[in-house]
Amino acid sequence: MRRGFIIDKITNSIEERTSGKSFATDIVPILSNEIRNIHKKDGWYFNWKNEFKIKNHRVYKLVLAGKEDIQGLISLEPQANQLFIEMHLIESAPHNYGSRKKYLGVPANLVAFACKMSFEIGFDGFVAFKAKTKLKGHYAETLGAQDLGLDDRMAVFTEEAKKLVNSYYKDFFKK
Repeated sequence: MRRGFIIDKITNSIEERTSGKSFATDIVPILSNEIRNIHKKDGWYFNWKNEFKIKNHRVYKLVLAGKEDIQGLISLEPQANQLFIEMHLIESAPHNYGSRKKYLGVPANLVAFACKMSFEIGFDGFVAFKAKTKLKGHYAETLGAQDLGLDDRMAVFTEEAKKLVNSYYKDFFKK
Protein backbone atom coordinates (compact mmCIF):
# COMPACT_ATOMS: atom_id res chain seq x y z
CA MET A 1 0.00 0.00 0.00
CA ARG A 2 1.35 3.36 -0.95
CA ARG A 3 -0.72 5.39 1.50
CA GLY A 4 -1.36 4.42 5.06
CA PHE A 5 -4.77 3.75 6.51
CA ILE A 6 -5.73 4.64 10.06
CA ILE A 7 -7.67 2.24 12.25
CA ASP A 8 -9.85 4.72 14.09
CA LYS A 9 -11.81 2.16 16.11
CA ILE A 10 -12.48 -1.55 16.33
CA THR A 11 -16.26 -1.77 16.43
CA ASN A 12 -18.77 -4.55 15.92
CA SER A 13 -19.82 -3.08 12.58
CA ILE A 14 -19.45 0.58 11.75
CA GLU A 15 -20.46 3.28 14.16
CA GLU A 16 -21.93 6.68 13.42
CA ARG A 17 -19.50 9.21 14.87
CA THR A 18 -22.12 11.69 16.10
CA SER A 19 -24.60 9.27 17.69
CA GLY A 20 -22.49 6.21 18.55
CA LYS A 21 -25.14 4.05 16.86
CA SER A 22 -23.89 0.88 15.11
CA PHE A 23 -25.05 -0.16 11.68
CA ALA A 24 -24.90 -3.58 10.04
CA THR A 25 -22.75 -3.72 6.92
CA ASP A 26 -22.16 -5.82 3.85
CA ILE A 27 -18.94 -6.22 1.92
CA VAL A 28 -19.45 -7.29 -1.66
CA PRO A 29 -17.54 -7.12 -4.94
CA ILE A 30 -17.82 -3.73 -6.59
CA LEU A 31 -19.30 -3.76 -10.08
CA SER A 32 -17.70 -2.20 -13.14
CA ASN A 33 -20.52 0.35 -13.48
CA GLU A 34 -19.96 1.39 -9.85
CA ILE A 35 -16.18 1.71 -10.12
CA ARG A 36 -16.67 4.26 -12.90
CA ASN A 37 -18.19 6.60 -10.29
CA ILE A 38 -15.17 6.53 -7.96
CA HIS A 39 -13.04 9.59 -8.78
CA LYS A 40 -10.03 11.32 -7.26
CA LYS A 41 -11.74 14.65 -7.94
CA ASP A 42 -14.47 13.56 -5.50
CA GLY A 43 -11.94 13.01 -2.72
CA TRP A 44 -10.80 9.43 -3.29
CA TYR A 45 -7.04 9.11 -2.86
CA PHE A 46 -6.42 6.02 -5.00
CA ASN A 47 -7.22 5.37 -8.65
CA TRP A 48 -9.70 2.56 -8.08
CA LYS A 49 -10.52 2.21 -11.79
CA ASN A 50 -6.91 1.18 -12.44
CA GLU A 51 -6.90 -1.14 -9.43
CA PHE A 52 -10.12 -2.78 -10.63
CA LYS A 53 -8.46 -3.62 -13.97
CA ILE A 54 -5.43 -5.41 -12.48
CA LYS A 55 -5.61 -9.15 -13.05
CA ASN A 56 -6.30 -11.15 -9.88
CA HIS A 57 -6.98 -8.04 -7.77
CA ARG A 58 -10.47 -8.20 -6.32
CA VAL A 59 -12.06 -4.92 -5.26
CA TYR A 60 -14.79 -5.00 -2.62
CA LYS A 61 -17.04 -2.26 -1.30
CA LEU A 62 -18.31 -1.76 2.24
CA VAL A 63 -21.92 -0.56 2.40
CA LEU A 64 -24.54 -0.27 5.10
CA ALA A 65 -26.79 -3.35 4.93
CA GLY A 66 -29.51 -2.72 2.37
CA LYS A 67 -27.95 0.55 1.16
CA GLU A 68 -25.83 1.47 -1.85
CA ASP A 69 -23.59 4.30 -0.61
CA ILE A 70 -19.99 3.11 -0.46
CA GLN A 71 -18.31 3.56 2.94
CA GLY A 72 -14.94 2.10 1.96
CA LEU A 73 -13.07 -0.02 -0.57
CA ILE A 74 -10.44 -2.74 -0.37
CA SER A 75 -8.37 -4.52 -3.02
CA LEU A 76 -7.37 -8.09 -2.21
CA GLU A 77 -5.39 -10.77 -3.96
CA PRO A 78 -5.25 -14.35 -2.68
CA GLN A 79 -1.70 -15.69 -2.90
CA ALA A 80 -2.49 -19.40 -3.21
CA ASN A 81 1.14 -20.48 -3.52
CA GLN A 82 2.05 -18.71 -0.26
CA LEU A 83 -1.26 -19.18 1.60
CA PHE A 84 -2.10 -15.59 2.44
CA ILE A 85 -4.20 -12.69 1.19
CA GLU A 86 -2.42 -9.57 0.02
CA MET A 87 -4.18 -6.31 0.88
CA HIS A 88 -3.12 -4.03 -1.97
CA LEU A 89 -5.24 -0.99 -1.16
CA ILE A 90 -7.71 0.01 1.51
CA GLU A 91 -9.52 3.32 1.70
CA SER A 92 -12.40 4.90 3.55
CA ALA A 93 -14.84 6.87 1.43
CA PRO A 94 -14.09 10.61 1.46
CA HIS A 95 -16.98 11.29 3.86
CA ASN A 96 -15.32 8.93 6.36
CA TYR A 97 -12.00 10.83 6.58
CA GLY A 98 -10.78 13.21 9.23
CA SER A 99 -12.31 14.55 12.40
CA ARG A 100 -15.73 15.08 10.79
CA LYS A 101 -16.01 11.58 9.34
CA LYS A 102 -19.48 10.08 9.28
CA TYR A 103 -18.59 6.54 10.40
CA LEU A 104 -15.92 4.98 12.61
CA GLY A 105 -14.62 1.45 12.12
CA VAL A 106 -14.52 1.38 8.32
CA PRO A 107 -10.83 0.40 7.84
CA ALA A 108 -10.93 -2.24 10.60
CA ASN A 109 -14.13 -3.67 9.11
CA LEU A 110 -12.37 -4.04 5.75
CA VAL A 111 -9.29 -5.68 7.32
CA ALA A 112 -11.56 -8.07 9.25
CA PHE A 113 -13.20 -8.98 5.95
CA ALA A 114 -9.79 -9.78 4.44
CA CYS A 115 -8.99 -11.99 7.46
CA LYS A 116 -12.37 -13.73 7.17
CA MET A 117 -11.76 -14.41 3.50
CA SER A 118 -8.36 -15.83 4.40
CA PHE A 119 -9.99 -18.25 6.85
CA GLU A 120 -12.67 -19.18 4.29
CA ILE A 121 -10.15 -20.21 1.66
CA GLY A 122 -7.92 -22.11 4.06
CA PHE A 123 -5.18 -19.53 4.74
CA ASP A 124 -5.75 -19.45 8.53
CA GLY A 125 -6.55 -15.73 8.58
CA PHE A 126 -3.11 -14.73 7.28
CA VAL A 127 -3.21 -11.30 5.60
CA ALA A 128 -0.19 -9.26 4.50
CA PHE A 129 0.30 -5.67 3.36
CA LYS A 130 2.91 -3.02 2.77
CA ALA A 131 2.89 -0.41 5.55
CA LYS A 132 4.20 3.10 5.73
CA THR A 133 7.08 3.06 8.21
CA LYS A 134 5.52 5.70 10.45
CA LEU A 135 2.31 3.64 10.77
CA LYS A 136 3.85 0.28 11.68
CA GLY A 137 3.42 0.90 15.40
CA HIS A 138 -0.20 1.89 14.83
CA TYR A 139 -0.92 -1.34 12.94
CA ALA A 140 0.84 -3.42 15.58
CA GLU A 141 -1.22 -1.78 18.32
CA THR A 142 -4.63 -1.72 16.63
CA LEU A 143 -4.56 -4.85 14.45
CA GLY A 144 -1.94 -6.93 16.19
CA ALA A 145 0.01 -6.88 12.90
CA GLN A 146 3.63 -8.00 12.96
CA ASP A 147 6.55 -6.54 11.04
CA LEU A 148 7.85 -9.12 8.57
CA GLY A 149 11.25 -7.42 8.43
CA LEU A 150 11.33 -6.88 4.69
CA ASP A 151 10.20 -4.02 2.45
CA ASP A 152 7.94 -2.44 5.09
CA ARG A 153 5.73 -5.52 4.99
CA MET A 154 3.46 -6.44 7.86
CA ALA A 155 1.05 -9.29 8.44
CA VAL A 156 -1.90 -10.23 10.57
CA PHE A 157 -1.53 -13.84 11.68
CA THR A 158 -4.11 -16.37 12.88
CA GLU A 159 -4.70 -15.35 16.51
CA GLU A 160 -5.03 -11.63 15.81
CA ALA A 161 -7.07 -12.37 12.68
CA LYS A 162 -9.51 -14.37 14.83
CA LYS A 163 -9.94 -11.38 17.14
CA LEU A 164 -10.71 -9.06 14.23
CA VAL A 165 -13.10 -11.52 12.60
CA ASN A 166 -14.88 -12.07 15.93
CA SER A 167 -15.36 -8.31 16.29
CA TYR A 168 -17.17 -7.96 12.98
CA TYR A 169 -18.49 -11.48 12.25
CA LYS A 170 -19.73 -12.81 15.59
CA ASP A 171 -20.96 -16.18 14.31
CA PHE A 172 -18.19 -16.95 11.84
CA PHE A 173 -16.32 -19.46 14.03
CA LYS A 174 -19.52 -21.06 15.37
CA LYS A 175 -20.19 -22.84 12.07
